[in-house]
Amino acid sequence: MGRRFAIALTALSSVTALATVPLCAQGELGPAAHSGPVKIAAAKDAFDLTSPCDGQRGTPGAPTTLGEAPEFDSPMGPGGISRREVHSAGATLQAQRQTATRAAIGSEVGEAPFAQSARLGSCLQSQAAEGSGSILGTVLDMDGAGVPAAQTTLTNISTLQRYTLVSAENGEFAFSNLPPGTYFITVNADHFEPYTSAELTISTGQVYELPNIQLSIATQRQMVVVRPTEVIAQMQMKAQEKQRLVGVLPNFYTSYVWNAAPLNTKQKFSLKTRDIFDPGYLLGVAAAAGIQQANNSFAGYGQGAAGYGKRFAAGFADRFTSGFLSQAVFPSILHQDPRYFYQGSGSVKSRLMHALSWPVIARSDSGHSMPNYSYLLGDLTAGTLSNLYYPPANRGAGLVFTNFAIGIVGQAADGVFREFVAKHLTRNVASNGKP
Repeated sequence: MGRRFAIALTALSSVTALATVPLCAQGELGPAAHSGPVKIAAAKDAFDLTSPCDGQRGTPGAPTTLGEAPEFDSPMGPGGISRREVHSAGATLQAQRQTATRAAIGSEVGEAPFAQSARLGSCLQSQAAEGSGSILGTVLDMDGAGVPAAQTTLTNISTLQRYTLVSAENGEFAFSNLPPGTYFITVNADHFEPYTSAELTISTGQVYELPNIQLSIATQRQMVVVRPTEVIAQMQMKAQEKQRLVGVLPNFYTSYVWNAAPLNTKQKFSLKTRDIFDPGYLLGVAAAAGIQQANNSFAGYGQGAAGYGKRFAAGFADRFTSGFLSQAVFPSILHQDPRYFYQGSGSVKSRLMHALSWPVIARSDSGHSMPNYSYLLGDLTAGTLSNLYYPPANRGAGLVFTNFAIGIVGQAADGVFREFVAKHLTRNVASNGKP
């Protein structure tokens, strides 16, 4: 009688374990035992016991791998679960272990159905031991409020595998299904300084809860792009090459940027070449030759097309030699800037004095004022060279100094025009002169 009572009691415990295990595998913690008696036949109808590690509630023969961590829906995005769900999973694993223990005890009686239940309990214990780990944490601001949508990245130090998710509205996040190993976490959120955790080690089946991650407000950063001086000068020169009077005539040699970067030798020659071969510049030479033709200046050239051609050639030669010598060659040798720097501010008198001084006062490449040796030497040298192509009656020292004087007066008048008139007629002006 006592033996039969023990067998019946053991059978009831075994069936209870079989009824509880599939519920745990589904991620739900069911009751440990039913209130009424449970028959082995009924249990076989509900669960396929052909394998001690298989069991799917309501679906005979469908396998469930109990050793894997259950998957949970999560507001954290892929790979993330909430704290409540992780703790629920931990409770499920604990119930599985308890159920497996009860099944093992029942199997000691030696009956065949209970021996199968003992194998199922052993499988549960083995797979629970192989469970993966989880990491929980909360991202807070300096006031202790949760930081939502903070990008949280978990990196495995050994494999360098990365897992990324964003924090929930309350700042919480959770990484699940993690293999054992050593990790670190980085957090990035808008308007906050980046955060990097210390190394943390996760063991099998461990639920690791991080201390609260408190982010500090990001300091305001100002990006400063540093470029070499020659690059800045090149950009400013290209802007100058877009400056045209009434959209036609070049106004390349006026810098409306008062503190413009100095030009190097290559840039000085490049700007002069761009200027002197510009169609608008050639139009000016042609107009001057026409005026000389009408006034019969340099009569030795004669009239007609031949006379006009000679006057045009002489005028172009004057501007070519004077321009390259005074605005490229000597400025490169003497380290002077050949451009006119528009003042645009101050009294009319100060602006007028600045404009009239252009032929005799230049800016050095280091930004200091100095005598305009480049222009004076260039203009004088060009006047000397003009003896090579002007009519014999017009050659000599008189021609040299006459052209030299005309050049200085013309340069001063040009400075006044650039200071008071040209800006109003010029398109694509880059700046407004002296602050």
